[in-house]
Amino acid sequence: MDRKYFLAVDIGASSGRHILAHLEDGKIVLEEIYRFKNGMDTENGHRIWDTERLFREIKTGMKKCCEDGKIPVSMAIDTWAVDYVLLDKDGKRLGPCYAYRDARTENMDKEVFGRISERELYERTGIQKAGFNTIFQLMAVKNEHPEWLEKAESLLMVPDYLNFLLTGVKKQEYTNATTTQLVNAYTHDWDRELIEKLELPGRLFREISEPGTEAGLLLDSVKEETGFNCKVILPATHDTGSAVMSLPTQKDDVLYISSGTWSLLGTELLKPNTSLAAQGANFTNEGGYSYRYRFLKNIMGLWMIQSVQKELMENDRTKQDLSFANLCKMASISKIPSVVDANDSRFLAPLSMIEEVRSACRETGQQVPESPWEIARVIYRSLARCYKYAVEELESISGKKYNAIHILGGGSKAAWLNELTAEETGLEVIAGPSEATALGNIGAQMIHEGSFSSLKDFRKAVEESKDSL
Repeated sequence: MDRKYFLAVDIGASSGRHILAHLEDGKIVLEEIYRFKNGMDTENGHRIWDTERLFREIKTGMKKCCEDGKIPVSMAIDTWAVDYVLLDKDGKRLGPCYAYRDARTENMDKEVFGRISERELYERTGIQKAGFNTIFQLMAVKNEHPEWLEKAESLLMVPDYLNFLLTGVKKQEYTNATTTQLVNAYTHDWDRELIEKLELPGRLFREISEPGTEAGLLLDSVKEETGFNCKVILPATHDTGSAVMSLPTQKDDVLYISSGTWSLLGTELLKPNTSLAAQGANFTNEGGYSYRYRFLKNIMGLWMIQSVQKELMENDRTKQDLSFANLCKMASISKIPSVVDANDSRFLAPLSMIEEVRSACRETGQQVPESPWEIARVIYRSLARCYKYAVEELESISGKKYNAIHILGGGSKAAWLNELTAEETGLEVIAGPSEATALGNIGAQMIHEGSFSSLKDFRKAVEESKDSL
């Protein structure tokens, strides 16, 4: 029997990867075939994403499939959330693709809350207040470049735009759309009244498509360049949405951390929770597969240690082992007791993460970390402490008690962080799958194709495939 391959293109803030999957005896087998670096660029004083470079990398990985003789029946792209492009009537981009860590959204909350109260906005959308949300980014455009909004005919989130470059088809996918803070949490559609209050062009917000929708086939130009044609499917294009799809359990009420550049700690709900308590704790109701809600809290995550590693490698002349594995190992045997509030906005985009961590310790009268290992220890312990507080908040809001927590994604490989999480929260830690996002991306494709009948059926296969994932 011919083997069916499915291609997940999973792009995060620091790297992207192409992962092929197929089924063997009912188990899911993954194979990484291409990996590339990603990161924000600086242009005219702003942090941006080079989407054209990302598109080239996507095609390079696709060509590798062809070279290996492993042609996928379908492919799907997931990325981070909230960032977007504006396109004119000819499909040409208006302005850069700004990165969510760019400072242009500062004070844009005042612009929004002058038109709608913070409470009403949360009741409508269920989305936590975060300065980088698309709603605030669009208000910055409204203030600084109103001509772009006047000319724009469509708004596409980053994965939607990459799909457009592949297929020529414009589709707005549900899970990523919810992170704009412009989708009504109860109707699963754009909140037209809210969009009107903000005086944003309604034409930008078109029909929303669910994960599992077929976007189209590859453009002839892409087909010629990559050497094959296949269907392009919409997964849960928000990477956390894809990651949560691959929870290795059939239980409906579980606790998880999607651990990567960000740490997203939460549970799945069948109805949004827009209560005052949820809002006060800054929990969000992001859209998930099959209209489930990812009721979770954003925690700064491994961005802190990624930034520290980058700084250390740029400045290190002793050729120390600065791999994440060694940073984690050496942190575990250091002694410094200091911790910081890992969720403080000061760590969102500092000029130097090392100096910011040191300053936070100094300001609170704690021992200041000096060595790379001490800095790493402060960060890992601080993350685990944040996890503890978030679990306590979630249990208080929901009235439920949990006895275990699933850790998904690349961060699940940080063994000492897992130990700290268990120690701080008092919960059993279940680690993996480490490629949760790509796996969930593939799950949406396999359900669409008919390999699995439902999300529950797919999760059963993930659970049974855990030894090979």
